[in-house]
Amino acid sequence: MKQMKKDNDYLRLKRFCQENGASLFGVADISKIKDNFAISPKALSKLDKAICLGVRLSGSVLEEIESAPTRLYFHHYRTLNVFLDQLALKTAHYIQNKGYKAMPIPASQIVDWQKQTAHLSHRHVAVLAGLGWIGRNNLLVNKDIGSQFRLVTILTDMLLKADKPAKDNCGDCRLCVPICPAQAIKDSHADFEREKCLDKLKEFQKQRLVDQFICGVCVNVCRGKKG
Repeated sequence: MKQMKKDNDYLRLKRFCQENGASLFGVADISKIKDNFAISPKALSKLDKAICLGVRLSGSVLEEIESAPTRLYFHHYRTLNVFLDQLALKTAHYIQNKGYKAMPIPASQIVDWQKQTAHLSHRHVAVLAGLGWIGRNNLLVNKDIGSQFRLVTILTDMLLKADKPAKDNCGDCRLCVPICPAQAIKDSHADFEREKCLDKLKEFQKQRLVDQFICGVCVNVCRGKKG
């Protein structure tokens, strides 16, 4: 009976999130990784599940990107982050109205500028939630829509079944390797050169192409099966 309730609550919550704009939905067990979050341990004490939501980027906006980010992409990126934060807030309200705790985590908020880290890594939570894998481009890759989406996370104590991590990988696809303007993407994700990537993002910002550390070049070519 308890498992049936978990399954039903999972399906109802998934439907709610999809009806409100989520393209991807998954639940992760974070009990073993939450000590690494930049969030008060007291606030996290009973929050052992994470709902990870993805919203797809506009393929048409991405297609304008060639070797550098565009102003259109920058606006789209910011707009989508606001949408994700609103979606997370709605989801948190839904959960709280069911009698559980919920903590929406900002889609894009840096808490350590030197390390360029946030309250938590949405992509690593998303891996546990079965939404994809870390690709050669150091981004989350989903089998259907590639890396063409943004993520947000809601932490909760709601009794939900946890999804299993995906077993897929990039396989033979190397589209992102030669087009990286920073030459930071290598054959293996483990060899991704983060400093090169960050230096290029800073260069784009100094050129006033965008007002945030974003690029989008590798995202444009990472399209998945439905891209």
